[in-house]
Amino acid sequence: MSVDARTVLSGPPAMPALFAKAALTARGRGGALPSTRVARTGVQVDRGDLAAYDRVCGFGLSDVLPATYPHVLAFPLQVALMSDRSFPLALPGLVHVRNRIDVLRPIGAAEPLDLEVWAERFARHGKGATVDLCASASVDGEEVWRGRSTYLARGAKAPEGAPESETSVAIGEVRQVATWRVPDDAGRRYAKVSGDVNPIHLSGLSAKAFGFKRAIAHGMWVKARALAALSGRLPDALSVDVGFQKPLYLPSTVALSTAEAGGGWDFAVRNAVNGTGHLVGTVRPS
Repeated sequence: MSVDARTVLSGPPAMPALFAKAALTARGRGGALPSTRVARTGVQVDRGDLAAYDRVCGFGLSDVLPATYPHVLAFPLQVALMSDRSFPLALPGLVHVRNRIDVLRPIGAAEPLDLEVWAERFARHGKGATVDLCASASVDGEEVWRGRSTYLARGAKAPEGAPESETSVAIGEVRQVATWRVPDDAGRRYAKVSGDVNPIHLSGLSAKAFGFKRAIAHGMWVKARALAALSGRLPDALSVDVGFQKPLYLPSTVALSTAEAGGGWDFAVRNAVNGTGHLVGTVRPS
């Protein structure tokens, strides 16, 4: 990929190959963020894939996409961008620390989507540097969904004059409403329906190679599971902003706490035994 290019892919890239490429080219990266954009047009949702995703995340089957599902469609394009040698940060070891999704209107599962992703906001962080991977979904030229994922590269250095990273999400007081048992295969199950085959989620052995004591749950699964618990009580057009905190090691028992706030919800997912925070988030009408 060249800088200032827009690459339109004819199909979804192969995720295992991209993660392997990223691992092989991890050393010696640096420089500025590329202005490259990666896109796909006319993407049709596979109903079988959507149903499998709904089951893993706890959503009921519907003809309207869950707020988090376009992220699954856009994520392979983001990995294609991050695995390319022009991307300054090594993909292995990147930590997802914040994710914001804006649903501008309900999206029907039959609607073909035009997807585009890009990187921006290379920022300073107390533990290294962060970068935002952005995504947009449009139908017939109308933007219907957008996402922003902030990733932390520990020990990395942002360019001179870079802004300070914004990774925290503030919530009010919340009350426990549910407890979930998260099984040890939750990472593998979500990887199968999302394509996110990052080794830190797949097994204890592969997670230990990246400094984790056991496999950890995908942050986007935790976010989706929390939203699924609020199904039927969410506005049609919404903004969902979450901050990912301590890793959710598998297996675990976690508690969901919620409170109505600002016409939407504040929520948190914490370890049910010791109270360790895994995720805090807000849902607001947009």
